Amino acid sequence: MADLGSLIPLIILLVVLAGGGYIAYQMYLWSAEMKDKASEQMETKNIGFTKEGGLRVGVKSIDDETYTGKTQNVLVNVWNNAHPDAKPRSGHSGDKMAPGSS
Repeated sequence: MADLGSLIPLIILLVVLAGGGYIAYQMYLWSAEMKDKASEQMETKNIGFTKEGGLRVGVKSIDDETYTGKTQNVLVNVWNNAHPDAKPRSGHSGDKMAPGSS
């Protein structure tokens, strides 16, 4: 049978390996928790990952009434801010007649 002196290095090796394994396991748990938190935050912004590793971006839905209201608001603002004496850039004006026509 081996004496106690020859077993001390083996015991030290097992303690070091157990400590390294514990640290590695805690790092694994921490990284998995971080991945889950990041996925939750990205899902609130309609971004997610597919099984193949691709990025999936969702489009926020907007109802028809809100879309129509915003569109009409933009058109009304453009209409209200247009200058009545502004000339078109093409140089053509609807109230002038071409020379030589009656």
